[in-house]
Amino acid sequence: MLAIRDPRLHTPMYYFLCHLALVDVGFTTSVVPPLLASLCGPVLQVPRGGCMAQLCASLALGSAECVLLAVMALDRAAAVCRPLRYAALASPRLCRALASASWLGGLANSAAQTALLAARPLCAARRLDHFICELPALLQLACRGGRSATERQMFAARVVILLVPSAVILASYTAVGRAVWGMHSRAGRRKAASTCGSHLTAVCLFYGSATYTYLQPTHSYNQGRGKFVSLFYTVVTPALNPLIYTLRNKEVKGAALRFLQSLGRLQVGQ
Repeated sequence: MLAIRDPRLHTPMYYFLCHLALVDVGFTTSVVPPLLASLCGPVLQVPRGGCMAQLCASLALGSAECVLLAVMALDRAAAVCRPLRYAALASPRLCRALASASWLGGLANSAAQTALLAARPLCAARRLDHFICELPALLQLACRGGRSATERQMFAARVVILLVPSAVILASYTAVGRAVWGMHSRAGRRKAASTCGSHLTAVCLFYGSATYTYLQPTHSYNQGRGKFVSLFYTVVTPALNPLIYTLRNKEVKGAALRFLQSLGRLQVGQ
């Protein structure tokens, strides 16, 4: 809301942050209701269609966040390494195209993996020891016949959606590190660290848990640890992201202060 109301926050960084906020809201909306329902009773009965719908939504949002975090890393690299050309590089048209690519990439990955899983019959006992319909846990219920081929295809898709954005983030921050190393001003280094610190924190929180969950073989997936890690990247990380980007960002804190002051003046006027 602050990024929309305050003209000083009408920049590419906060444009992408708005999209990240939408992804986080979608994550919590798709995960928290079934989580709360499972806490209220011993067993939560979910039809297979509903389970596939939740899987599709969570995969789409998670994949979109992977790409979006990579796009934000490119934006930060452009701001630090090419400050004089930043306005031309991060044009509104390009920002809209990159944000759209993040959502479309997430939807494409989700549709492909959900379709591959839905085509496989479930042979194991249809009891999922999890609070959400998550891909690694569902793969353990699939029939053995042809499962290895399906798993290889799905694993390849997960590698692409996780490792390609990771490579982009690594390359972006390598360029940022070189630019900061070449700065002679402490103020410039401090500003660059402030600019990139929040994003790096969000990247570490999300990618650490998502990589653990999706880049391990299905046969070695432990549902006990998996539930804890899934809770972290689907609920805890989205809840922490607003605090990370607010508490470490002077511009957002300034916009929040101006908003509160405007509310106070409005109440006094009334």
